Amino acid sequence: MFEQTFKAIDNVLWKEAGCASELDYTEQTSWMLFLKYLDDLEHDREMAAELEGKTYQPIIDASHRWSKWAAPKTADGAFDHNHALTGEDLVDFVDDQLFPYLKGFKQRATSPDTIEYKIGEIFGELKNKFQSGYSLRDALELVDALRFGSQAEKHELSHLYEAKIKNMGNAGRNGGEYYTPRPLIRAMIQVVQPRIGETIYDGAVGSAGFLCEAYDYLRASTTLTTAQLHKLQTTTFYGKEKKSLAYVIAIMNLILHGIEAPNIVHTNTLAENLSDIQEKDRFDIILANPPFGGKERPEVQQNFPIKTGETAFLFLQHFIKRLRAGGRAAVVIKNTFLSNTDNASVSLRKELLQACNLHTVLDMPSGTFLGAGVKTVVLFFEKGAPTRKVWYYQLDPGRNMGKTNPLNDADLAEFVALQKTTADSAKSWSMDATGIDQATWDLSVKNPNVKEEQVAREPREILDEIAALDLEAAAILDGLRGML
Repeated sequence: MFEQTFKAIDNVLWKEAGCASELDYTEQTSWMLFLKYLDDLEHDREMAAELEGKTYQPIIDASHRWSKWAAPKTADGAFDHNHALTGEDLVDFVDDQLFPYLKGFKQRATSPDTIEYKIGEIFGELKNKFQSGYSLRDALELVDALRFGSQAEKHELSHLYEAKIKNMGNAGRNGGEYYTPRPLIRAMIQVVQPRIGETIYDGAVGSAGFLCEAYDYLRASTTLTTAQLHKLQTTTFYGKEKKSLAYVIAIMNLILHGIEAPNIVHTNTLAENLSDIQEKDRFDIILANPPFGGKERPEVQQNFPIKTGETAFLFLQHFIKRLRAGGRAAVVIKNTFLSNTDNASVSLRKELLQACNLHTVLDMPSGTFLGAGVKTVVLFFEKGAPTRKVWYYQLDPGRNMGKTNPLNDADLAEFVALQKTTADSAKSWSMDATGIDQATWDLSVKNPNVKEEQVAREPREILDEIAALDLEAAAILDGLRGML
């Protein structure tokens, strides 16, 4: 129903000089979608209050309501072009009045948990990139055609928004860091099996893909009571995000999935000192794909017992500390973590194996993460008991992964099925913890079912052979000289 509208919005953004990439398209669509959603939400609350004979106090004042500046209507409900701002007047209003007003909600909000605070956070980070008020007017009229009233409408909008996030991830540059393939996320959730009443956390939330998929999983798991639905809305999902655009996308994505005031904090997760984390700060489940390849400053590294500049390794320490005893986690990380010989990697593997039960390692094929250019594994672990046995599964979809051949749910079906019993197969095997070298704590993926290729010779052997060949050549030359 709304797909053509989304395409039309993209066409407007494509022609807009201030928007140069898929990241810009998603950012600008997000703030307009958010304000339209907020207007529909206010309208629903107003109607509900009226039915109960109560007075509703709007969040947004009259002069800044969507229906006032973005989509004024005539008495018969038609779009009122005579009173609609456009051109420079529209851009000036948005830049000089609307955004500053919305940004001020952060200071006026009573708590960070409120939707008012989220409004202030979002518009304190975003910038209107429309340079043409005529293009902005076209985009606003298209967004106004979208409806957030029914669950079916929200469901369709959430799928379209997810498609935008995926396109942003496929666009390369920085976009890929916001997108984890949803089939992989769903497989991770099926293994971890969250339950109603458990808290779920992602400290590198990105576009909130893990939290959205976990929400969908729990919504579909059973018929929920009103109390359970309220628990999902308010005290189940938690996340942190450092980057402004990702924070905004995460908020919008969760809203479209049905969570009105998401518990997402805009902060640098790694700035938190691990020694300050108390029991009340821990979670039952952690699902994450932390950024890798980054280099954190020395003052950030001081927050961690194992000092390293590698962002993903700091996140893994954070996740272990944040997990409640008996809690379950699934974390994506570079496969080099399993075998790196530097002190930090060795110490972190030892910490993971001794503090947690690392029960499963899923080895992902190259090309899983478009544009990332690295191989990854997923670590599944439970906190509170040391590792006894590690079950490995080497995913091989039988094709080269890429933009035209992305990961799908069928690719992961065997993994999810076999993981329940940790059965051996051509792609899976187990390693007893007693067989792990306690000097290196090496966890390399070495499938015993695959015949090893001939081992390359040692450099000394090669040098010796070269020397012998040199001697042979010299003897032949000497013989030839003797014949002359």
